[in-house]
Amino acid sequence: MLLEVLKSKIHRVSVTEANLNYIGSITIDEDLVEAAGLYENEKVTIVNINNGERVDTYVIKGERGSGKICLNGAAARKFEVGDLVIIMAYAQMTPEEASTFKPKVVFPDSITNKLV
Repeated sequence: MLLEVLKSKIHRVSVTEANLNYIGSITIDEDLVEAAGLYENEKVTIVNINNGERVDTYVIKGERGSGKICLNGAAARKFEVGDLVIIMAYAQMTPEEASTFKPKVVFPDSITNKLV
């Protein structure tokens, strides 16, 4: 049996852009991608703290140090600039692996989206 367990989380970052005319995905500052142990094209769930919306998409690395959090494509309709979000990725593992696994959780400044 495999369990789906939280692998990575970027907690409370601000949406800096919503681009409806992009193909899809979420663009995340490369500093945050690396700090959370995320991979380009990895599936993530984004939760909008402001309105309760929840979407699944995939990661695109944004410019390092930019603080960019941009919802692209259809997801842009569910998020507005300034909304606070939580970005989460999950991994499948055995119960034995899950019992000792510690997810990477990042708490950036929620105004600048920079690591503190």
